[in-house]
Amino acid sequence: MRNFFNFLRSRVFLIQLGLAVLVSILLVFLTLRWLDSTTNHGEFVIVPDFSKMSVPEMRKSVEEAGLRYEVLDSANYNPDYPRFSIIDQNPPAGNKVKQNRKIYFTVNPSGYKKVSIPKIIQVTQRNATSMLRAVGLDVQRVTYIDELGKDMVYHIKYKGKYVKPGDKLPKTSKIELVCGNGTITDQARVQADSE
Repeated sequence: MRNFFNFLRSRVFLIQLGLAVLVSILLVFLTLRWLDSTTNHGEFVIVPDFSKMSVPEMRKSVEEAGLRYEVLDSANYNPDYPRFSIIDQNPPAGNKVKQNRKIYFTVNPSGYKKVSIPKIIQVTQRNATSMLRAVGLDVQRVTYIDELGKDMVYHIKYKGKYVKPGDKLPKTSKIELVCGNGTITDQARVQADSE
């Protein structure tokens, strides 16, 4: 044990310890310099705002900024943005990123997806309105005709033309319900009596 402590106080050990510390410091310094040069430490690119750009415009801007990109699936149609334009990006505009960083884009589709008109003939206006809203359609107005079933849906119109359950319309379309007013005309009464 005494020999070990004598060795720790010897000149040879102290020189070796000093060399080891010097080599360690030199290695750390060279490693940090190498990391700075290979990772472009302190060099950033500010992410441009790509919103509302078309895909070709976005590609050009991404290349000019020294970045890469990936287009994700389209989102739900947003009428506030042009068709096939960028509606979202990650990371957002203004962020500082390293050169060659990948930016992820979401593109606005060409329009609303189409939905089927539910079976609302011979259903009350209130229930029909709920069923239509559930699939993404809106009731623009309700008109009434002389039919016995009060507030019962007899016809459906879209842009002035008759449509039927199962027909497909763009989501958020506004339709007209033609409902009965609870009265029956003399002509309809005569026809019903003859049957």
